[in-house]
Amino acid sequence: MPGNKASKQKPCHHCKNRPASAPSGTSTIHYEKFWLYRHCSSVQQRDRQAQKAGQLFSGLLAMNVVFLGSAFISSMIFNHVAITLADLWILLSILKVLCLCWIIYYLLGTSRQPHAVLYRDSHAGPIWIRGSVLLFGSFSILLNVFQIGYSAILIQCKSRVEIVFPSIEIVFIFTQAFFLWHHSKDCIQVQHNFTRCGLMLTIATNLLLWLLAVTNDTIHMEIESQLREVEQRFEGNETASCICPNTTTCKVFQKGYILLYPFNTEYCLVCCSVLYVMWKNVGRRISHHHVPHIKPKFKLQGVVFGPLLGTIAVIIGICVFMMYQIQATGSAPNHQVFVMYYSYYIVLLPLMSVGAVIGTIIHALEKKELDTLKNPTRSLDVILLMGAALGQIAMSYFSIVAIVATDPRDLLNSLILSHSVLLIFQNITQNVFIIDGLHRQPFAAATEARHTAHAGEQAVASELPGEEETTTSSNQEPTQMSPGKEDDTKEEQNHEAYDQRRVNMLELGQEIRKVSLSYIHSYSHLSWKRRVLREISFFLVLCNIILWVMPTFGAHPVFENGLEKSFYGYSTWFAIVNFGLPLGVFYRMHSVGGLLEVYITA
Repeated sequence: MPGNKASKQKPCHHCKNRPASAPSGTSTIHYEKFWLYRHCSSVQQRDRQAQKAGQLFSGLLAMNVVFLGSAFISSMIFNHVAITLADLWILLSILKVLCLCWIIYYLLGTSRQPHAVLYRDSHAGPIWIRGSVLLFGSFSILLNVFQIGYSAILIQCKSRVEIVFPSIEIVFIFTQAFFLWHHSKDCIQVQHNFTRCGLMLTIATNLLLWLLAVTNDTIHMEIESQLREVEQRFEGNETASCICPNTTTCKVFQKGYILLYPFNTEYCLVCCSVLYVMWKNVGRRISHHHVPHIKPKFKLQGVVFGPLLGTIAVIIGICVFMMYQIQATGSAPNHQVFVMYYSYYIVLLPLMSVGAVIGTIIHALEKKELDTLKNPTRSLDVILLMGAALGQIAMSYFSIVAIVATDPRDLLNSLILSHSVLLIFQNITQNVFIIDGLHRQPFAAATEARHTAHAGEQAVASELPGEEETTTSSNQEPTQMSPGKEDDTKEEQNHEAYDQRRVNMLELGQEIRKVSLSYIHSYSHLSWKRRVLREISFFLVLCNIILWVMPTFGAHPVFENGLEKSFYGYSTWFAIVNFGLPLGVFYRMHSVGGLLEVYITA
């Protein structure tokens, strides 16, 4: 009976898949691994579900905080009586204190727990990002110092909140910069939900600070643009008591605040991007094949024409910017200044577009494999590049509509129209070039370095065959020239000093020649595709730097030329500029980082 029952049992899937050549009478042992497999699968599935639930909850927390702060900021703009700037500052101060408490807890508690940071994301927090955090954070701290000094001078007509708020801001900026410098690569493995909520709260606070900074910058630009009209109409108004007194200290605080103001907006955006990558890395486990064996470093090799052309573009751009600023601050900018400013862009933007197109074509011709590994930093870079480019593209389309609807045949209008079209094309081509380059596998740098160094040594040795003989003979000359006369000691010392100087100069010339030959050989050793990619990347880096400097430090012809402002109306065009200009500045800065990555991996 037991045998009959056993024969009537349904065979398992292992027996069904057994090959026909196996003997029918043989018995097989199936180890009980199905329960363990199901258990491990359920554990992994629960882990993924918990991760998604934590990300969802922390994202909802950040969304509610941002909506609440946005409602406060909008109410402050449209209803000055109900919601004042002091009320908004109190809300932001509460959020910053909460963020400070969480950051201190993370530094002293979470990150020091056993097995808290088992993995570190090598792609997260590159040196240029952390350097930007420190640079913009330092300028933002100096900005708040100027604001405290300016408010202290005008304390009789300003609230004490205007001194307390920058003080809390200084502590928040310093602590956050320290936190991001040391922990931007962490893949935290403990207290997942609490860490996600803390990161999202900090992101939301930085977004609100950016939104407030953009709003205040709009008010500042409005005051600057209508300064002469206000002075002509309201020369003797009652608010004269709050005007900065004619003292050197007050003028320094005022000018310093105006000069350093754009860095605050950039600092908030950079911190948001770094914090978002940390949020994505919470609970992430990095396998060994994700860790690069050789990390490429930045070396100024294989580039000649890119730095040369980029330096020329930077020098010309600085001259144009200085001339524009002198005209804009001294009196109303005249027609020639706008023509010069837009002509510089019209010459530079096509060169950048052509370079990006050539680089994209070379990427298509290359046979390098695509990097398909999961990389939150690269995904964020692509999103930020595409999103930040929308600012300049939106302003360009609004300008095109305004010019075509008015008088496109005027010289200045035609220049603005050409500038808008070229700017759209340049943003698109540069994004394609950077994104395509970020998804390429880096070149095998170690093999190339060994080959290049060996070949460079051979080239230098062949070019300098008699170096050792020359030095040896030169060193032997004083010994051979030593006379046996005691009365000519002074003359002998002069000869020795002269020979020593001659030997030193000879060795210096040989070292310079050796370095030059090594650099020329390493340049000629690169393939033409890699050489062109490096030249294009370096040229675009310098061009994006000068295009970042000009609007950051006060050159805003999109508002000061008056064309779009008269077409759309003052308030509408200011809202458009308020949206597009900070994103355009951030796009140029972020493009520099992406292009440096393309240069390094080329």
